[in-house]
Amino acid sequence: MVQDSKNRRRSVPVMRAVIEVAFIVFLFYSNLLMGEFTRANGQGKSLTVALYDIFTATNFVIAMISAMIGYVVFEFLRKRL
Repeated sequence: MVQDSKNRRRSVPVMRAVIEVAFIVFLFYSNLLMGEFTRANGQGKSLTVALYDIFTATNFVIAMISAMIGYVVFEFLRKRL
C-alpha cells in the first residue's frame, strides 16, 4: 500500500505535464482549423478536407515544439510567482 502511494506521487508531475502539453497542442490545432475555414470560407470546404489539410507532420512538429516551450515557460512562471 505504501509503495503504491509513492508511485502515484512520482507520476503526478508527469501526468500534469502530459495534460498541459496536450492542451496546448489542442489549442494549436483548433486555431489552425479556424484559420482553414476563415481562409477558404467561400469555397465550400468540408470539415474532412480541412482536417486533412491541418494534420500534417510539419504541423505536428510545430505543435509539439510550441507546446514544450509553452510548458517550460508556464512552469517557470508558476514556480516564480
